This record gives sequence, C-alpha cells and structure tokens, in this order.
Amino acid sequence: MTSTDAAADGGYSGSGRLTIGDAQFQVRVELRGHFEPIDGRYHWYGRVASYQPLDDLLGGVKAVGVLETPEGASPCVVAEPDLWRRYRLTGYSTPPFRLSDRVG
Repeated sequence: MTSTDAAADGGYSGSGRLTIGDAQFQVRVELRGHFEPIDGRYHWYGRVASYQPLDDLLGGVKAVGVLETPEGASPCVVAEPDLWRRYRLTGYSTPPFRLSDRVG
C-alpha cells in the first residue's frame, strides 16, 4: 500500500523519523486512526517495521517518543514489540499524517 492509498483510508504508510530521547531512527510505518466521540479526540495507532537499531535501544520495553512523517509530527507511545519485532505506536489528537475529508 502506498502512502496515497493509506491516506484515502485515513491513514499513512511510508517513511518516518522516530525520536526517542536523543536517538533518532529512520523507519517504515503503517498508521491508521479514528475519532473517538466519547473523549472527543482522534486516536491513531500503527506499527514500525522491524528495525534492529530500534530494538537494540529499547530491548522490548515501552518508551515515549515523537514520530515525524512528511505530513506532520506527533508525540507517541512506543509499546512492546510483537513476535516479528515490530513495535506498536499509539497517540492521540493531531496525528503525524494528513486526515482525509471523511475523518472526524
């Protein structure tokens, strides 16, 4: 899926820069999100493709970071990895990608 295809679905697929503390990583991400009417915020989430330097830093534990894409930047939580060493990303409010006209 290209970033254009994902944007049509209210998401993003492509390159990004993940900053955790002083460390920065050029990563591939797959992101989606939805508006949550109960709390009135946009919740976005996704995965970072397996990337050994990120895994070397985190060692499988959670961290707080900032994800930047060509479309924006947003703080996020980097959660424990899945079996394929892909770390989960979650954030809320303004996502690091452009929202389609249908969202929110």
